[in-house]
Amino acid sequence: MTAQTDVVELILEDHRRMEDLFRQMRSVEADRAAALAEFADLLIAHGLAEESEVYPALKRYKHIDDEEVEHGEEEHEEGNKALLDLLEVDEVGSEEWDEKLEELVDKVTHHADEEERTILNGARENVAMNRREELGAAFAAERARHLKANCGDIGNVRDIVHGK
Repeated sequence: MTAQTDVVELILEDHRRMEDLFRQMRSVEADRAAALAEFADLLIAHGLAEESEVYPALKRYKHIDDEEVEHGEEEHEEGNKALLDLLEVDEVGSEEWDEKLEELVDKVTHHADEEERTILNGARENVAMNRREELGAAFAAERARHLKANCGDIGNVRDIVHGK
């Protein structure tokens, strides 16, 4: 297996793609609505896959702080709420849109940075590569399943945020 099946590397790749999409959403030359649609799908699929396939497995390792994992789940909720706030803005590029975009960037960037420093570094140091590859395969499959289901649709995001 290659490094691309390592769950840590897969999560990092998603984080870097989210950063690219933030740049596109900020750019007046880019198709900001398309970037937001891709971002919404990626954020929701990524978070759901982490919570169902990765976080529960990592909680079993004594050198990975359970509180950090639970905090990561809380930050997913905050990011999802900020995403919904942006999706609900009527006019792409309006002052309100830019304001909600920056709130989303702040929430997601904070979470990604914290997750990389605590959870992912802990996984890299304490979880054997074959287990990280197993988790990576499960994460990728679950993520793909959600992406295929158009999980970033505003109605689905609303249901997730409101616990339906």
